[in-house]
Amino acid sequence: MFAAGATAADQEARFYDDTRHGWFWYEDPPPVQDESEIKPDSASPLPRNISSLDIYSIDQLWNMYPDDFQELLNVLQKKAVQTPTEQNIMEYLTMQDIARRKALAYTNATMYVTQKYGELFNVNHVYPTAGPGITARVRMQQNEIFQTVSRAGNDHALIFFVSPGCSFCEKQAGILAYFKDKYGWQIKTVDISRNINAAARFNITITPTLLLIKKGQEKYMTVTSGVIALSELERKLYRAIRSLQGNTRGDNFLMYDFQKGSAFDPTSILEKGRQPWKIE
Repeated sequence: MFAAGATAADQEARFYDDTRHGWFWYEDPPPVQDESEIKPDSASPLPRNISSLDIYSIDQLWNMYPDDFQELLNVLQKKAVQTPTEQNIMEYLTMQDIARRKALAYTNATMYVTQKYGELFNVNHVYPTAGPGITARVRMQQNEIFQTVSRAGNDHALIFFVSPGCSFCEKQAGILAYFKDKYGWQIKTVDISRNINAAARFNITITPTLLLIKKGQEKYMTVTSGVIALSELERKLYRAIRSLQGNTRGDNFLMYDFQKGSAFDPTSILEKGRQPWKIE
C-alpha cells in the first residue's frame, strides 16, 4: 500500500527499493524495549512523588541510617537543582545542616574517646609532635641504633659490591670509611667484574650495593643499593640487623624497641584476651 497523494515516480522508487530484498525474505522484527528500561527525557520534570521532608521529624532524620540519609540528601539536592523553589532549597539546606552537625558530633565524641583512652589510640607518648618531645624521640632512636649497630659488629659484616669506573662506588667508599672508624665493622669489598660468582650468588646487578651477613647463618639481607648517607646507612643497617636476628618481621620492620606495645606496634592489639572496645 502506498500513501495517498504519492506520485507515480515515488511509488515506483519505493517499489524497487523494497524489492532489493528479493521476493521471499524475512527479517526479525525490531526488539520491543522494556518500558522499565526507558530512561526519562532529561528535559522531563522529576516525578511528583519525590521525597519531601514533610513526612520526617528532626529526630527521625538525626537517627536515620547513614546510607538512607545519604540517599535522601541526594534526592533533595536534585530536587532543589531541578526546581529551585524556596521550599526545596530549605529542605536541602536543612539536610546539609543535619549532616554537618552529625559530623561535628562524631568529631567531638572521637576526641573525647581518644583523650580518655589515650594509651590505646594516642601515639603522642611514643611519637610526640611538640619540639621537646621530637628532640627526645630522635635521641632515643639514635641511641637504640647506635647500641644495636655497635654490638652487632662482633658477629656481622658488610659486603661492599663495586664495579670498575663506578663514581658512585667511590663516594660510598668514603662514607663507609667514616662508618668503619665509628663502629669498627669488617667490610669486604667485592669487584663484580672480577668475582662473577659472588655477584651471581647474591644477585647483584647494581653498584654500589651493601649486603649484611651474619656469622653462622646463610641468610643475608641487602642494606642498600646506590649511594647512601651515613645516617641513613645506620638506620637501614639497624633494621637489617634486627631482621636477621629475628627481632622483627615484615609487619613491624620499622618499629623501634621503645615502641613495643604501643600504637606503633601493629600486632600488639592481637594479645590474647584483649578487647579494647569493651568499656568497663
